Order: sequence, then structure tokens, then C-alpha cells
Amino acid sequence: MKELQKILSQRLKEKEPELIKLRRHMHENPELSFKEEQTAQLIADFYKGKDCQVQTNFGGGYGILVDIQGGKPGPSLAIRADFDALPIQEDTGLPFESKNPGVMHACGHDGHTAYMLILAETLIELKAQLPGRIRVLHQPAEETPPGGALGMVKAGCLDGYDHVLGAHVMTTMNVGQIAYREGPTQTGRTTFKIVLQGKGGHGSTPQDANDTIVAAAQFVTAVQTIVSRRVDPFDTVTVTIGSFDGKGSANVIKDKVELVGDVRVMKESSRGLVEREFKRLLEGICLAFGISYELDYAHDYPVLVNDAELTAMFARGTKAAALDSVTEVFRCDQQTPSEDFAYYAEEKPSCFFYVGATKAGEVFYPHHHPKFTIDEDCLLIAADVMGNAVLTYLFEGV
Repeated sequence: MKELQKILSQRLKEKEPELIKLRRHMHENPELSFKEEQTAQLIADFYKGKDCQVQTNFGGGYGILVDIQGGKPGPSLAIRADFDALPIQEDTGLPFESKNPGVMHACGHDGHTAYMLILAETLIELKAQLPGRIRVLHQPAEETPPGGALGMVKAGCLDGYDHVLGAHVMTTMNVGQIAYREGPTQTGRTTFKIVLQGKGGHGSTPQDANDTIVAAAQFVTAVQTIVSRRVDPFDTVTVTIGSFDGKGSANVIKDKVELVGDVRVMKESSRGLVEREFKRLLEGICLAFGISYELDYAHDYPVLVNDAELTAMFARGTKAAALDSVTEVFRCDQQTPSEDFAYYAEEKPSCFFYVGATKAGEVFYPHHHPKFTIDEDCLLIAADVMGNAVLTYLFEGV
């Protein structure tokens, strides 16, 4: 296996210019979740003429499956990369900045797809020497609930495959760093929308109105007590009000206010507690102010739970490979963002790991920021590390 790993790494290195070219093209031409028609076409076109099986328009959307059959019997593994962008106006000043106003690859999914394409091409070239089967999951719509992974899973993308690997580039880590964690690793998410309905009026006669601004303000404050007074201090829970829409005139008491936000939990058991307390507070405040409400409270992405054995295999194999470009392999803290890879991990034992994307000492911007960018050295590293993990799995098992 070591000799094959060297061959894989060398071929990936030779293809680095093409990898970067692919990433920059996708960065210039981002598409929002569930609208990735051109990106999906680019991916499908890339595999034309290659010795693999391709399924397009999978999962009721733009999902693509690529099956690589090894030349020898062996285990089966799925590897995933997402390819959607975000509704953000780019402000990086890059020469390959987004050409689509208000749409940007602000999370690195362009890099995920580029490295996966080049890795898949190389695995196809080497498949006669590989035991088992590999399925590449090119997944749309990670950013927008219900998430592209859910549709892929429901359509059977994991049928016949035993384990799943995924990766994410991280600007919070230096290029060369690789991080992993077993067990609950990223939060599950719930989104909510509240419409508070009262009685409007004139600012000079507040006694004749039921003020939704005041009621909403009290709820925004009170809802934070769920975390501070109802949740175990050792549990990870956040409640965020991301939008407070109560715009009006200076002398008018608003009759309606809309609140939008989300909840994040690191234990699925925390979802019920937060929902119960959330609804209790909302009901009580509306009763106190004599107003009514409409609530849309929707659970979406689950907690991402990495399988302990597969994650141990990943860590062991990555450290043993001693790849030249990897400077550190470490067990990281839990991550508070949510990720729809969690749907795969609910179905099959999975491992989702992280690849550093900021050059040491340089200023970085967080994911989903208008100035977000990655150091492109991370792309070859991602391909090399994922490729090595695939070989470790196929040749050594979990």
C-alpha cells in the first residue's frame, strides 16, 4: 500500500495546476443551493470518457454519484464533497472573484469539489490495483435546509456501502494541519420563525394598543435564559435571534413583528428541552401582553456524530503516512456550526475531518464572511489526505 500511496501522491501533485484551475472556475461561477445546474454539468462533464459509472440528477436534484470499481474484491466506501455557494456579495478582490452578484463561495465548497474531482480521476487511473469499491458523492445544497444530503440518503446513495468519509477546509486552522474528533463533533440545528400579532396604534395613546415591539423585545431577552438557566452548563446549546423585523415609524405602535433565528445543540436529547422551554416562554409572554403568535419551529440537521472506529482508522492512517505537506494531525474540539454530512453519519459509520486552509501567520476571515478565502495549498493536501484515508480503508480496514 505504501508504494501505491506514493504513486497517488505524486500523480495528485502533477495535477495541482488543474486542481487550482477547477477551483477558480467554480469560484467565479457560484450557484446557490438547489440551483447548481451549471456546476453539476461541469462535474458530470469532467467524468465523460473516464472508466467509471456516473449517475446524474440524483436525489431529486443535482446530486451526482460516481462509482469506481476496484480490480480486486474488498470493502466499500463512500466519499463526499459538496458544491453549493451562499447568498453573499463577495468582497475579496481576488482576480477570480464571483461573477454572479450576491452569490459567493464563502465556505470552501468550490475547493471541496475541485480536490474531489482530481482525486476521483486519479483513483480511477489506479483502480486496477485497488480492492473494493468507491462511491464519490458530489452533493448539492449543503447550506440550505433540508439539505442536499437528506435527499441523497433518501434516494439510496449509501445502499451497498459500509462507511462514509468527508472533509471540510477550515480557515481557523493553518495549512498543513489536519484535525479529527470521534463522537458528537458538530451541532444539530433547529430554525424558527415567529410572527407576533398585536394591535397597532399611535405612539401618543399606547393604552389603546398592544405593542408587539415591547413583547418581542422581552422575548428576545427571556429566551436566552433557556441556555443560562435551563440547560446543563456542561452541554453545548445556543439560541440566536438572527432577525428582528419591526421596522415602522417613530410615532406608530407596530401591530406585527417577525423574529427569525436558530438553535444549536450538541446532544439530540437537548432538542426537546429547548423546544419545550422556548414554547413555554413564548406562550407566557404573548399571554401577558395580550397578543397572539404564529410559530414555525423546524428541526433540520442532526448532530454530526463521528464513528469512533473509523475516526481512529483515519487518525492512525494519516499519522502513519507521514505526508510531506502535513505538519500536524490532532484531535480537535467540538465544532459549533452544523453540517448536513450528519445525515450520512446517521445512516452509516462515518468520519468527517478538517483541513487547515490559512497560511500560518496570515489574517483569515471566518466561513460565510464576504472576505472569506482559502490558501490554495490546502487543496492538494485535502486530496492527498483523503486519498490516503481511502487507501488505508481499502487495504487495512477499520
